[in-house]
Amino acid sequence: MSDTKRTFAENAQAAIARTILNYAQGNDPDVQLPKILHAVDTLVPHDYLVEQRALFHQVIDNPDNNWMVLLKSLWTDVDDGVRQKVIENFLVNASLLGLRRQDAAAAKYGCNVPWAMLVDPTSACNLHCTGCWAAEYGDRLNLSFEELDSIVAQGKELGVFFYLFSGGEPLVRKRDLIRLCEKHDDCAFTAFTNATLIDDAFAEDLLRVKNFVPAISVEGFEEATDARRGSGTYQAVVRAMGVLRRHRLPFGVSCCYTHANAASIGSEAFIEDLIARGAKFAWFFTYMPVGASAPTDLLATAEDRAFMYRQIRAFRETKPIFTMDFWNDGEFTQGCIAGGRRYLHINANGDIEPCAFIHYADSNIRDTTILEALQRPLFMAYHDGQPFNENHLRPCPVLDNKDRLAEMVAVSGARSTDLEQPEDAAALCAKTHAVADRWEPVADALWDEGHWTSGPNKGRRK
Repeated sequence: MSDTKRTFAENAQAAIARTILNYAQGNDPDVQLPKILHAVDTLVPHDYLVEQRALFHQVIDNPDNNWMVLLKSLWTDVDDGVRQKVIENFLVNASLLGLRRQDAAAAKYGCNVPWAMLVDPTSACNLHCTGCWAAEYGDRLNLSFEELDSIVAQGKELGVFFYLFSGGEPLVRKRDLIRLCEKHDDCAFTAFTNATLIDDAFAEDLLRVKNFVPAISVEGFEEATDARRGSGTYQAVVRAMGVLRRHRLPFGVSCCYTHANAASIGSEAFIEDLIARGAKFAWFFTYMPVGASAPTDLLATAEDRAFMYRQIRAFRETKPIFTMDFWNDGEFTQGCIAGGRRYLHINANGDIEPCAFIHYADSNIRDTTILEALQRPLFMAYHDGQPFNENHLRPCPVLDNKDRLAEMVAVSGARSTDLEQPEDAAALCAKTHAVADRWEPVADALWDEGHWTSGPNKGRRK
């Protein structure tokens, strides 16, 4: 975080950050990890990040658990310089320091201010996955380096130091992404990538910049992955994981579960295979039928979603990998995180959208600042409407709460950002009515159980 952009309070926080980073040095995680946590407890205000600190105490104070195995692997498996930069940019800049700036901006301007931004550098991709909306654009849509740079610069002013790239295939633009890493070395970057463009030369670039962590898209084992992404894709993924592991680079995976592959993605064998290949995190998304021609038979059923809900929580008890389900973990985020509440999406045409799955906008970066977009009707409709359901296992305004998106689009005057087949928001919502109806009683039953959360926060009633 540049000193020239810091307030006096942020400079004081930066001094705290330097102390924390000093404790992170060294080769013994059994020594370093308790020191880091002690420094946070001692130097950070007692009312700040209370729940997050409690979770880390449960892990670090009880070292014989799967989460401690995962944390220790950041010392044994990851290059020392990369680990230091990840801690600095993700933990210190994006979380400890960035959150304060975000909260101040949100209070000042009366709108949502995100923790992260998801950006599409390009619509170009070398694959043609089933159900992917980007395929219709080919390589026609691109954000220039200057536009990407401006997005990051604007975000940092608001306290955003975490940027994710999607597409298309973002590594089609990997030279520009590396330039962003170089210019904004105080930010954490990641990319949802099909991994086919990861090679030794790119891995050397990642070792040099130290602030870019790939999230490799995979749909299960070979049959399930190749069925959606094309023959040979799974083996390309395996090769890319091997390249990253040999270079001691951290990486994770991004998994889209559908009715066709939920059993594979949610299996213990699949998670154990990811861990064995070196993955440190696994982010799960459920399929959304975005686009006028998107198939609906891939939508996860209520049974599929309940299965994933229980499996991921079971994995958190036993597996040394960080797992997150962006729908079923709504209980931990108190509902939908889109619309700038925790993140927003900027597509390859510059449209500022509430979510990667919500292709409607009333702003574009080519004529609107990000802050202005957050204050415009569409994002304010999110701000004023969240959470969309008191049951946070039903967070989504499309998939879980019938027609809420259509209502927000109508009241805001937002337009479809699909340039080929503009889709009416009511038509999109209608495609999910049946699954929403079936999920409602299942989600309500899970919520009404008053279940106990799993993983490092087990025993804390939600």
